[in-house]
Amino acid sequence: MAIVSDHPSSHRSSSDPARRPGEEEILDWLQEDRPERLELLWRQADRVRHQNVGDAVHLRGLIEISNHCTRRCAYCGVRAPNRRARRYRMTPQQILECVHLAVERGFGTVVLQSGEDPRHTGGWVADLVGRIKGETPLAVTLSLGERTAEDLVLWRQAGADRYLLRFETSNRELYDRVHPPAKGTVSDRIALLRLLREIGYEVGSGIMIGLWGQSWQDLATDIALFAKLDLDMIGLGPYIPHPDTPMAQHPDRYRLPPERQVPADELTTHKALALARILCPEVNIPATTAMTTINPEQGLELALSRGANVFMPNLTPDDHRARYTIYPSKTSLVHRDEESYHHLQHRLQALGREVGAGRGDSVRYSRRHP
Repeated sequence: MAIVSDHPSSHRSSSDPARRPGEEEILDWLQEDRPERLELLWRQADRVRHQNVGDAVHLRGLIEISNHCTRRCAYCGVRAPNRRARRYRMTPQQILECVHLAVERGFGTVVLQSGEDPRHTGGWVADLVGRIKGETPLAVTLSLGERTAEDLVLWRQAGADRYLLRFETSNRELYDRVHPPAKGTVSDRIALLRLLREIGYEVGSGIMIGLWGQSWQDLATDIALFAKLDLDMIGLGPYIPHPDTPMAQHPDRYRLPPERQVPADELTTHKALALARILCPEVNIPATTAMTTINPEQGLELALSRGANVFMPNLTPDDHRARYTIYPSKTSLVHRDEESYHHLQHRLQALGREVGAGRGDSVRYSRRHP
């Protein structure tokens, strides 16, 4: 169904969001600021979501298993040089306790997330994944950073179902500035995403909105790349500066002039979210933690009404969760107790949505693997 504006533009011609937009159309919509036009974008994204992935909101139990990391990423609070970070590693038994809590809550998936921790060897992670798959019916998603092909194959053989690896930006020059490669390696996350697809994972990636140094054209190219990569999951959220990082301490080294720099705000994030849904109708898209951090009261509802269909309640124990500070003031909606979980259910019901049953594989992945 075509959407057309009743109000001609005074400074640009926005495109029709009812069909998959090209890169220039994406750029127009990202810079659109008229509320009546944006309302059409929100409605179309929600309609595409409803028609392609339904009204269920699939819950993934997030477990932040370690904040140790060997990398020196310029924006991340758990970067290796940050001596103010209070480091921790969860034991396999602690992780399994969280996994079984996810089963009790009726979640279909657990997400194991960490920095690039050298103690998480291929064998250690494979053993952990094997125990989860042996003890529960859950799908297992890994988000452990850039790993060797041998590790990725081993974990898939152990039963891991999905892998999340954000490419963060398609601008190679910007990527190299904010993602120094590990010693003796070349960082190529696009190649890794393709390898993950070949290995058989359900593959997720994503970006930060308003990363300092990200231009409007960069962001439009990022969103167009989602479709080219044939992703199953797309995660995006606003860039939130961490005070103990080079980007926050030396912003003028990274930021573009105001007219070129993408703002790291809620509205721009929602535009990117809606466009990602329209461009990739069958993928799973979460309402991310960063979205609920910048708007604790309505961030979840707004994201779910503008294209998202997944949410990741945090099951990390409180003492560890407080240390997983990839950015400051991280507001994780924690659902370790029944009262908070029931509150989440009521919030979803108020939107006319329901908690999804089962693993919640992406429609696109299920089509490729019937």
